Amino acid sequence: MSLSMFAAFWAVSALFVITPGADWAYAISAGIKGRRVVPAVAGMLSGHLVATLIVAAGVGSVIAGAPSVLTVLTVAGAGYLLLLGIGMLRHPSAPAAGQSDDAGSRLKWALKGFCISGLNPKVFLLFLALLPQFTDVHAAWPLSLQMIALGLVHMISCGVVYLLVGYGSGTVLRTRPRAAQNVSRISGGLMILIAVLLLADQFI
Repeated sequence: MSLSMFAAFWAVSALFVITPGADWAYAISAGIKGRRVVPAVAGMLSGHLVATLIVAAGVGSVIAGAPSVLTVLTVAGAGYLLLLGIGMLRHPSAPAAGQSDDAGSRLKWALKGFCISGLNPKVFLLFLALLPQFTDVHAAWPLSLQMIALGLVHMISCGVVYLLVGYGSGTVLRTRPRAAQNVSRISGGLMILIAVLLLADQFI
């Protein structure tokens, strides 16, 4: 694959990464809570990795052609985002000194992050739509390997942006409990909105 192909894919991928969504909301929540940004981001990136491997293995086109499977995936992902969003609205984060030790286990934050990205059909469909378009059948690399490489480029962009969002929110809001609560409520509301839109897009 040529460097220009990677650059073109990165430009398109970056537009999706910098658009606030459920991943941003979760990274902000992790930043407000304390030292949970890295496990939260690692969990979300692992979900992106799974989606990349599924598409690269050729399973993606099969799943995309099975409406019932996509419906189940959509409902599961929307339901999970809905639960997280309601939880953030009911119990908005209010950081205080020494709170980071009580923010929950790192494994829990990683698993939540994996579910947020791994159960999001938009992530899967994004890879299914984008990755094949930036491959070259005449390249020395097999198509599956090209897709994995492109997926890794996307994951690197995600990692950088999500870490900046998480740590940035933590630094800015850690000393502003009231602002942190408001941002947490907004993040929860955003997760609920995304869940509702996913369900509406599926059933209406």
